[in-house]
Amino acid sequence: MMLHLKRPFAQCVKALCGVLIFCGAAQAEIAQDRKAELLNFLEQDCGSCHGLKRTGGLGSPLLPERLEAMEDETLADIILNGIPETAMPPWKAIIAEEEAYFLIKQLRDGLKKQ
Repeated sequence: MMLHLKRPFAQCVKALCGVLIFCGAAQAEIAQDRKAELLNFLEQDCGSCHGLKRTGGLGSPLLPERLEAMEDETLADIILNGIPETAMPPWKAIIAEEEAYFLIKQLRDGLKKQ
């Protein structure tokens, strides 16, 4: 019976290691110059629909209090994949997943300069 436990245990350990490696990659550090580009993108590109002060316009407001009810994963999905049949385009061609989470953090923190 002990032999049967070793193989599933080994598979669980391998799977856990894979998850930890993936999570580490998802949290990769973003270079300062790229952060500056992303902040400019947020101000200019996102601001063109969501308002330069992010109070709304064609797009909904992106103020911290308006984002409280939404999970980071949901916001990242919207940023990366857009919203079909709306003006919200997908940005995954130019924004990586970890960069989307950086933008979300900036919005939740009130868009502080880096």
